[in-house]
Amino acid sequence: MADIPSVLFVCVHNAGRSQMAAALLSRAAGDRIEVRSAGTEPADGINPVAVAAMAELGIDITTAAPRILTGDAVQTSDVVITMGCGDTCPYFPGVSYRDWELPDPAGRPLATVRAIRDDIAIRVQALITELLPTPTIT
Repeated sequence: MADIPSVLFVCVHNAGRSQMAAALLSRAAGDRIEVRSAGTEPADGINPVAVAAMAELGIDITTAAPRILTGDAVQTSDVVITMGCGDTCPYFPGVSYRDWELPDPAGRPLATVRAIRDDIAIRVQALITELLPTPTIT
C-alpha cells in the first residue's frame, strides 16, 4: 500500500451510495486517504435525495458528478468498495475488494436514504480505522 491509501467506491450509477461514501470518507479522513468514486453506468446527475441527506450533515455534494468506471481507476486503487455492481466491476490482482451490500437510494424517500447514509457512515469509520491504524507509543 502506498504512503496514502487510495479508496475507490463503485456503484452502478455513481449518483447516490458511492457519492455519499466518498464524501463521508473525504470529510473524515481529509488528505490522509485518496478518495474516488465511479459507476459502471453513470447517471446524468447526483440523486437529489442523496444531496438532501448529505446536506443534513453539512456536506455539499452538489458539485460532484457521476463518472464512468475505468480499469485504470481500479488498478491504481488500494481498496475498491463495490455497492451493487456485482460482476460488472473489473477485477485486478493485488487490489483489495470489499462489497458493501446497500440498497440503491434511487427513487427512495429521504428517511430511507438517511438510513443508507448512516449505514455508510458506520462502514466508513471502520474503514478509516483499518487503513489508518493509530500509531503505538513505545
